[in-house]
Amino acid sequence: MQNIFQTKRHFGVISLSLAAFALGGCGLTQAAPSVQEVEDRTIRIIVTESAPYQEPTEIAKEVLAEDGWELDTTYVTDIIQPNQVVSRGEYDANYFQNAAYLRQFNKDNDTDVAPAFSVYYAPAGLFSLQYDSLDELPDGAQISLPVDTANNGRGIKILADAGLLEIDESVDVTQLSQDDIVDNPHDFDFIEVDQQSTAQTLPDVDAGFSFVRMVVEADYDLDEITLELEPELDESLPYSIVVGVQPGTEDSEKIQALQQAYHSPQVQDWFAEYLEGSVAFTDEYTTDNIADPWENFTQK
Repeated sequence: MQNIFQTKRHFGVISLSLAAFALGGCGLTQAAPSVQEVEDRTIRIIVTESAPYQEPTEIAKEVLAEDGWELDTTYVTDIIQPNQVVSRGEYDANYFQNAAYLRQFNKDNDTDVAPAFSVYYAPAGLFSLQYDSLDELPDGAQISLPVDTANNGRGIKILADAGLLEIDESVDVTQLSQDDIVDNPHDFDFIEVDQQSTAQTLPDVDAGFSFVRMVVEADYDLDEITLELEPELDESLPYSIVVGVQPGTEDSEKIQALQQAYHSPQVQDWFAEYLEGSVAFTDEYTTDNIADPWENFTQK
């Protein structure tokens, strides 16, 4: 049986060789696609492990597959690695951060990652399990803030707008920190925590800054624990959640396909249903219009 199999296999090889020769004589020979050409249909993306990142990514993967693309996904829990690997060219894109965090990360780590397009806007605010309003916060209240520079000042700005602090108004909120507090008449004690832990630390403080989706994901009732939500900025880019890429790749076939998938009706429908729409999908920024707002923002 083995000899028969081998004979059939050899006959097949000879037949294929003759066929190739015949086609070559007619000028119809086509080169097989190179490995590089095959790999060009694969988009590598690194994403944070959280519903508004993972779920839209899985939907985008299905949308891309319909057009012959493979979305190779890696899910992580940290907010450092994604920019590092994209900057080094190990991944085509990442999806985990707002533009303000990206700007600060590039500055602090000498990386070069640019936003390609927005996916959703992340509302945030000050929350408390103990008090019903900002005015009820006692002197010396402990208030938690995200430790990263891009988000550190957002809670401080809310308190300042409520008249509970005085700050240096010349400092943009995306760069505001405790160092910019001019007067703290209520002697608030600010506790800095990892931004991924802001909702989990609410039981340990009098109040804390967090993101709406984190608060809801932690099973808190927004109506019961919200002290004040952050007003939207005149320019929404800083706190829009964006897909980060290497500069210069925004117009590539890969990133264009990725944008189309994340901005697909299927992804929009998911956001409309998630947390009753409290996390708002946005396609305000695209590869066609994001460059100028990003440049203006980075020059602030």
